[in-house]
Amino acid sequence: MSSKASATKKPQALSLHIGINEVSAAHYEGWTGPLAACEFDAHDMAALAASKGMKSTLLITKKATRANLLAALRKAAKTLATGDFFFMSFSGHGGQVPDVSGEEKDDKQDETWCLFDGQLIDDELYYELSQFKAGVRLFVISDSCHSGTVVRAGRPQPGTPAQRPRIMPPAVGMRVYAAHKAFYDKLQSDVAKHAGGRLTDPDTALANVSVSNRLTGIVKEFKPALILISGCQDNQFSMDGDHNGAFTEQLLRVWNNGAFTGSYARMHALVRAGLPPTQSPNLFTLGPAAAFLKQTPFSV
Repeated sequence: MSSKASATKKPQALSLHIGINEVSAAHYEGWTGPLAACEFDAHDMAALAASKGMKSTLLITKKATRANLLAALRKAAKTLATGDFFFMSFSGHGGQVPDVSGEEKDDKQDETWCLFDGQLIDDELYYELSQFKAGVRLFVISDSCHSGTVVRAGRPQPGTPAQRPRIMPPAVGMRVYAAHKAFYDKLQSDVAKHAGGRLTDPDTALANVSVSNRLTGIVKEFKPALILISGCQDNQFSMDGDHNGAFTEQLLRVWNNGAFTGSYARMHALVRAGLPPTQSPNLFTLGPAAAFLKQTPFSV
């Protein structure tokens, strides 16, 4: 391909959307964690992605397995190059497993996404995202409860009887980990080994570069540009709903079928302003994301 053709090549855009309304009882010690709106969230995010010309993959409930998610992430990482765009959304339960790799300094827990047939540990997700090439823009939305302090936060706030927190109950998490301890411990040690000891705790790294100019000062090996918006603060719940989760519903309202104008930072501020004080979404960045933050959301 000539240099002129390369210079005019249109960026590629891929997206991956996970929506899990229940998990496998066989993999969660009898718990299925029924939710109502996660599949709707995934379909609505995929429709938004399609409207922006992205090629989407949907992983809905039983299809949202560890193997399918990791395969989709790795395929996207191999496919996309500098200037390309990857959008991933997750709607489902969050959980935690005890940290055995030693990087969690606060609660000694690793946060997880509860996939249909097992949990995806935050170390794994962070490592897989770090495998994207330099110059790729990554936008991740997580509409779940997934921090250690959320797990300990108690009961949902008063006045929300129809809503369900997107969190695996701590007692269930303890039973699941006890039954599958060797599996989850090995996942953590394998990620640390593949990262060559360079893996920074995702929560610490993300918190330290939250909407700042420090960006890659902490995670030197993270070459793509990542923006992550999660559904709530550490001491809050991401709430489920009837059609969309509260966070996803507000994001779609702000997006307004593409009529929104402004940056990722502006969108986050408006989403946060539209939710009650009991649920305040976070915005984090990793890698060289300063210019990315200023772009119009979902721009390919």
